[in-house]
Amino acid sequence: MESHGAARTSRIARTEEQRQQDLIKISKYRELEDSIRAQVSANNYDAPLFQLTSKLLRLNPEYYTIWNVRRRCLISGLLSAPSGGSSPSKVSPSTSQNDTTNRSSDYSSLLSSDPTPRGRDSPTAGKNGTIADGKGREEVDGDVDILKSELAFTIPLLLEYPKCYWIWKYRKWLLEQATSRLPVTAARKIWEAELALASKMLTKDRRNFHAWGYRRYVVAALESPTLGGRSMVEDEFAYTTKMIHADLSNFSAWHNRSQLILRLLEERGANDAARRMFLDEELDNIQEALNVGPEDQSLWYYHQYMISQVVSYAGRPTIAPALTVAERVAYVKREIDWIKDLLEDYADTKWIYEALLEYTIALKSLAKHGGEHVQIEDPSKWLAKVRTLDPMRAGRWDDVGKQLGTNQH
Repeated sequence: MESHGAARTSRIARTEEQRQQDLIKISKYRELEDSIRAQVSANNYDAPLFQLTSKLLRLNPEYYTIWNVRRRCLISGLLSAPSGGSSPSKVSPSTSQNDTTNRSSDYSSLLSSDPTPRGRDSPTAGKNGTIADGKGREEVDGDVDILKSELAFTIPLLLEYPKCYWIWKYRKWLLEQATSRLPVTAARKIWEAELALASKMLTKDRRNFHAWGYRRYVVAALESPTLGGRSMVEDEFAYTTKMIHADLSNFSAWHNRSQLILRLLEERGANDAARRMFLDEELDNIQEALNVGPEDQSLWYYHQYMISQVVSYAGRPTIAPALTVAERVAYVKREIDWIKDLLEDYADTKWIYEALLEYTIALKSLAKHGGEHVQIEDPSKWLAKVRTLDPMRAGRWDDVGKQLGTNQH
């Protein structure tokens, strides 16, 4: 899997022989595509068509129409009918589970648990061999096998194309099928395996925003009553801490952390003292990180989020809503003084001056609305420095200058 910061390889001119080989590949690709279109036109969503989609998607997983064809093949016969519906006759997938598993054997370490034996997590059988939702045990076990096989089919594709939207969307669809077609216990095991997969994908590329978004999606489902869930906010907050310690520049981890904080405090039943302590700890943590990497944009974004929790307190939940205006002013002044100290070693870092500009403006507004008399530096001097260090955004700084009532350049 490619990771961030990887250098692109330069293109080398192809030989005539290579060009001819490419033409042959293109011809075979088009034949395969035509075969699929012919089957779809004839409304034959059967095992042979399913096999053809496997071949084409391995060549081009960005072809989203073929993913839709594959879905139609599954719901037209490979999977049993959803609970309460009629069950179509089953056909065996032409891409068998063994074939899929063998193809992805090199990637088996991404799967967090062993395949579930038949019947292991099925509810107690009732009359006529049915289980709780009215399906037979064989139908449930068959659906479990097919869904696991399909999830395994996409793993080598994800490793080669980790940021392909259609692979991630197809996996989501498979998980939704598990929820609608399987007993809760069986469906939950499949979702839990996905959470472990997301963790291992993020181990290989910590900043893959697709994997982070997918993780949030899976966690939300595991927390839901539909899957018999409970809150996972403490676990997920701890996970962001782990990922940040592994890579301070992990913007997605910092973002995920910011999305969890208010809910975390609410579920902890944190009082005003605990909330203030939490705010102090988070500010200390981000200061330590900025001392190591003041050039890192992701760290400054999280610091801005923490300051926004201090200065923007009207009409929305914040970390420490009980702070007085005077206390909020004191917090912002303390952060400004600390940032100024960074200038001794990093006099030409744009992010430092941008933070000083933003926080000084916020401090003026906070003091004005709170009726506090505070001696505040003129932010124009920070604006002048930012203009020098960031000329590409001159228009933005012109707008800031107008807001400050200055046109200095």
